Amino acid sequence: MRAYVYLAIAILAEVIATSSLKATAEFTRPWPSLLVVAGYVVAFYCLTLSLRVIPVGIAYAIWSGLGIVLVATAGYVLYQQKLDAPALIGLAMILGGCIVINLFSKSSAH
Repeated sequence: MRAYVYLAIAILAEVIATSSLKATAEFTRPWPSLLVVAGYVVAFYCLTLSLRVIPVGIAYAIWSGLGIVLVATAGYVLYQQKLDAPALIGLAMILGGCIVINLFSKSSAH
């Protein structure tokens, strides 16, 4: 279970870092730039900790799937980036894939 906590922290740190990239103004603003760098350091460190238990393919599928959905949501909330129906359907399918992996795959660590 601890591996999934590390993976969740990694995902949240990566989402914060990625969502902050726009605020860096091409790394000309120091505080958002520091947040991006720190977020990625935490994200990759926690990801490596989760890989002690979770297979790399499964961890990456969850990381990327949830990251996509959360970054798209952050873009909508923080930057008013609109999501049309096909985008929402695609995001729902990605989220569904993450759920299927966690609930039904024998490959994931439980």
